[in-house]
Amino acid sequence: MKTLVLTGSTAEIAESLARIDGKIREAIVFVDEAVNATNASTDVDAFAEMDELMVQVGNADYDRQSIYSPRDGE
Repeated sequence: MKTLVLTGSTAEIAESLARIDGKIREAIVFVDEAVNATNASTDVDAFAEMDELMVQVGNADYDRQSIYSPRDGE
């Protein structure tokens, strides 16, 4: 299985998706929502529901800063 990231407008993404050969089993779509006084919570973990499917080994630090920052000697 191959993973693709499609970016662009809704129409561009739909066109790119239509050109993909093979069987598409799942799509993750991020939709920007308007924030107002009644919906002020924008700090949402978009991948929280996938936590049970993720593999975490040992005491590794999986936060973004640790992943993208070089360690000593790298």
